[in-house]
Amino acid sequence: MSTVVAQSLHVFGLRANVANNIVFFDEQTIIFPSGNHCVKYNVDQKWQKFIPGSEKSQGMLSLAISPNRRYLAISETVQEKPVITIYELSSIPCRKRKILNNFDFPVQRFISMAFSPDSKYLLAQTSTPESNLVYWLWEKQKVMAIVRIDTQNNAIYQVSFNPQDNTQVCVTGNGIFKLLRFAEGTLKQTNFQRGEPQNYLSHAWVSEDKIIVGTDTGRLFLFESGDQRWETNIMVREHTSDMKSMDMVQESESLIEFPPPSSPVPSFEQVVQASSHSQLPLPQVFAVAAYSKGFACSAGQGRVLLFEKMEDKDFYRESKEIQVPVDLQSSDPSQSDKQEILCLCFSPSEETLIASTSKNQLYSITMSLTEISKGEPAHFEYLLYPLHSASITGLATCIRKPLIATCSLDRSIRIWNYETNTLELYKEYQEEAYAVSLHPSGHYIVAGFADKLRIMNLLIDDIRSFKEYSVRGCRECCFSNGGHLFAAVNGNVIHIYTTTSLENISNLKGHTGKIRSIVWNADDSRLISGGTDGAVYEWNLTTGKRETECVLKSCSYNCVNISPDAKIIFAVGSDQTLKEIADSSVLREMSAFDVVYTAIVISHSGRMMFVGTSVGTIRAMKYPLPLQKEFNEYQAHAAPVTKMLITFDDQYLLTAAEDGCLFTWKVFDKDGRGIKREREVGFAEEVLVTKTDMEEKAQVMLELKTRVEELKMENEYQLRLKDMNYSEKIKELTDKFIQEMESLKTKNQVLKTEKEKQDIMHRERIEDLLDKQSRELQDLECCNNQKLLLEYEKYQELQLKSQRMQEEYEKQLRDNDETKSQALEELTEFYEAKLQEKTTLLEEAQEDVRQQLREFEETKKQIEEDEDREIQDIKTKYEKKLRDEKESNLRLKGETGIMRKKFSSLQKEIEERTNDIETLKGEQVKLQGVIKSLEKDIQGLKREIQERDETIQDKEKRIYDLKKKNQELEKFKFVLDYKIKELKKQIEPRENEIKVMKEQIQEMEAELERFHKQNTQLELNITELWQKLRATDQEMRRERQKERDLEALVKRFKTDLHNCVAYIQEPRLLKEKVRVLFEKYVQRADMVEIAGLNTDLQQEYSRQREHLERNLATLKKKVVKESELHRTDYVRIMQENVSLIKEINELRKELKFTRSQVYDLEAALKLAKKIRPQEVSETAPSKDIPGAAPTMRLSEEEETGRIIEMQRLEIQRLRDQIQEQEQVPGLHPIAGVRLPSLQESEVNFEVQTN
Repeated sequence: MSTVVAQSLHVFGLRANVANNIVFFDEQTIIFPSGNHCVKYNVDQKWQKFIPGSEKSQGMLSLAISPNRRYLAISETVQEKPVITIYELSSIPCRKRKILNNFDFPVQRFISMAFSPDSKYLLAQTSTPESNLVYWLWEKQKVMAIVRIDTQNNAIYQVSFNPQDNTQVCVTGNGIFKLLRFAEGTLKQTNFQRGEPQNYLSHAWVSEDKIIVGTDTGRLFLFESGDQRWETNIMVREHTSDMKSMDMVQESESLIEFPPPSSPVPSFEQVVQASSHSQLPLPQVFAVAAYSKGFACSAGQGRVLLFEKMEDKDFYRESKEIQVPVDLQSSDPSQSDKQEILCLCFSPSEETLIASTSKNQLYSITMSLTEISKGEPAHFEYLLYPLHSASITGLATCIRKPLIATCSLDRSIRIWNYETNTLELYKEYQEEAYAVSLHPSGHYIVAGFADKLRIMNLLIDDIRSFKEYSVRGCRECCFSNGGHLFAAVNGNVIHIYTTTSLENISNLKGHTGKIRSIVWNADDSRLISGGTDGAVYEWNLTTGKRETECVLKSCSYNCVNISPDAKIIFAVGSDQTLKEIADSSVLREMSAFDVVYTAIVISHSGRMMFVGTSVGTIRAMKYPLPLQKEFNEYQAHAAPVTKMLITFDDQYLLTAAEDGCLFTWKVFDKDGRGIKREREVGFAEEVLVTKTDMEEKAQVMLELKTRVEELKMENEYQLRLKDMNYSEKIKELTDKFIQEMESLKTKNQVLKTEKEKQDIMHRERIEDLLDKQSRELQDLECCNNQKLLLEYEKYQELQLKSQRMQEEYEKQLRDNDETKSQALEELTEFYEAKLQEKTTLLEEAQEDVRQQLREFEETKKQIEEDEDREIQDIKTKYEKKLRDEKESNLRLKGETGIMRKKFSSLQKEIEERTNDIETLKGEQVKLQGVIKSLEKDIQGLKREIQERDETIQDKEKRIYDLKKKNQELEKFKFVLDYKIKELKKQIEPRENEIKVMKEQIQEMEAELERFHKQNTQLELNITELWQKLRATDQEMRRERQKERDLEALVKRFKTDLHNCVAYIQEPRLLKEKVRVLFEKYVQRADMVEIAGLNTDLQQEYSRQREHLERNLATLKKKVVKESELHRTDYVRIMQENVSLIKEINELRKELKFTRSQVYDLEAALKLAKKIRPQEVSETAPSKDIPGAAPTMRLSEEEETGRIIEMQRLEIQRLRDQIQEQEQVPGLHPIAGVRLPSLQESEVNFEVQTN
């Protein structure tokens, strides 16, 4: 055993996945599970005492406290085996009274337990697939009875004793509600389930024979002696108005979902499916607790309802609602109260109610407060402080303050005080926090989030960010011991930043895998890192290079640390060893004995070392490390330890784990080697406050002071007014009461006189009644005497009859005896004769047996002689074989030497194979888990099959009833058939007429279809024409664009010519300028293009014209043919055309109006054209322009103008043809589509050209 000792001081955390996880020891002390301990917590004095779990425990599953508060039962799994430990709570410290671990029945774990009212018996329920209910006399470890509750692998949630009866128990589960009674060594069911089976989540006894049961659909049932007496549904209520406003702001954000705990208690992740805001989820009743006035039950997320018993009836009514308070520090306050209440517990005096939730929180409320708040729902308060609800990923402490910083996967950062054991600050964020580090001063922290790395100030009431770095998913960060630097890990790179300028001064690259741990040496000159790549590097921060390295690819390191003298590096990882590394080599390896070390820390004195394991235990050992297995192991957490730290003064050890719990331990060395480091300066009490916050608070203080003074004045004035009013009211009331007293006195006198009169009347009536009674008695006596005489005479007659009957029966008996004696004599003679025959047969058989024995002895002698001869022959044979084998044995000895060498090589191979087998076993375990889940699915399907079989039977019964009804209906059918035949005779002529009409309708419909097809064909033709027109319009636009470009070129040319005219008196310069003009505007390519363009335009124009003429010719032919074929048919559609003609006339009116507008616009445009040439003439010189190029350009413009006019004429001709086709009856364009008028297109063209 090691001399280094650790004592658990305080724990911050709760394990909500333990069944019945809150119990009261007394009025001020509660017991709850945290890590792998049960904690006794005094609510008033705030102290904690620990009941540690069993050695090698894998976690607690269920708690139960005896009614006399003396014993606590804890269900655990120890090395894959179930154990129930019963502690005596009255002893200090709590000692183990009994351990139940030897079971004669199959069991995997105990999921629910309960003590009997006299605390002598213990009831325990095993998990599926066994589902056994065990009834123990626990003091003697004697199983009194065992019964299987369910055979279909349904989940069972709770068991309990009747609070008044040791022999009656209740069990609830999915589709299970059973009352059982212990009698004659067995548990027998006393109730029968009726109606549809429900998923019964919880129950509580409210009296000797009444049980309240809650379901997953928000229904409450009251059962009395197993029969349902009352039922109610819990109403789903929406948020209050302020919460609704929060929902509107943050409706895009969703509730944080944490990983479901592996628990026997039905977690809300398993039962509840997430629903949208529009559809509220049904409330699940996870917990029910009874008290003297009624009971309390959970009613969905963040709600508890109190029900009180009605005075007149045996039913209950809802009296009060209690809600979980909204957490304003949360990232989403509207969703912070969305947590299921898993356990409720009343104090012995019923003064306080405590609730535990699915987010590992503990809430309490005093019951007197619920009565004060009328109408509005009451609110819980935190019993301790807000706790972590998911795995703790980061842990840090500082030098100047007694603070601990933690971050968790619940997206929160919390600052704890390990001196006062309180929560100083906490804040929730939108992203998960992976790592945290406190500055030695305790004034700010570095935190690594999923999206960024943030430096934050620890203010008096807030954690506020002041610098962010784009480092994603930072899993490790750490301030240096001096606080002037901090390191942050990004994958396989370490970034070093200064805390003064907040700049990145260096990046340390070298790891090939993710870095899992970093640590500074004492003087901050070096940094040690370890990662999943099996590498441990020591970095020199002045050069930014590696000084030492140690790489073992087979090991994935979890944590590294360094000795105070910076000579030895300690590393732990997946290979189940603790390594001492110095000068790039492993000095020593210490085995972890079948566990994986996940964290390591060494004291600042260098005398004590602590390691955390993957099973949640902590090992304390002295340093230098011993050669043998010398360490103290302590039960701490119920999940792998994630982080460990020792405070600067070596007084406290801090541990955090995946179970969301934070432990503080007092550590010391029994040898006294680790001398206490007394603090020269006490802890700092300064806090950071921003200037704006101070100013705001000062302003608020002033406002509040003025408000207080105003309220004092108002209250004094109101008190005076009230005194005046009350004095007047008192006078009025005294006068009233005096008058009422006088009136009551007079009434009293009147009543007294009436009472005296009534007394006299009653006395007279009583005397009369007594006289009547005496007379009636005399009459009754006379009548009864006469009846008695008659009965006596009858009795004598019956006696005579009975004597005669007896004599007759005696005669019959004598006759029967004589006949029996004769029959017996005959039977004896018959059976004696048979006996003589059998004896003769026996003698003959015995003689046969003697002869057979003689023969057997002779044969035996002969066989023995033969066997002796054979034995001698075999001896000779085997002697020869022995000689041969001795010779072969000598040969084989030589071969065994060779085989041993082969055997050693094979052993190595076997070891490798065993390692492979272990990995395969791990995979097998996973597959077995999958198989178990599939088996559960199969059992569920079997249940469904049984249910469906029952439904089929019900349906068969219905079918039988329906067949009977069918027979009756057939009788009616026969009568109705006759009536139908008569009616058919009357209907037949009308049906013939209907057939004729239908044929006509079908013909009409066929004609209509033909017309529709023709119309669609014509519409297609028109659309083709439209497309062709659009193509010509596009070509016109292109030509207009070309015309504009030419005009611009002409203007540019004119300006250049005007500039050339200035050099008219200098011929050389003029010649050069003209040459430049020629080179600029007249090029060979342009000449070729102009010639080519003219020919291309003419060819394209002629080609399009021929194409359009061909199309028009074909259309004309089609129109002529169709008009000849369908002239008679078009008459029918004239009515439609008339309505269309009306529309056309209206459209023509609109066209006239638009044309008049177009003419006005044209007139305005012509004026503009007249003005423009005047302006040009004023600016241009009056001299002639020399050169051949301009003449060529003008001729080109004339040609394009001529081409455009020809295209206009062609378009006009095509429109005339379309109008002619419209005039033909039945041929009309698509409804709602009109061709643009020619004048409109001309106006548009002119506008574009201008």
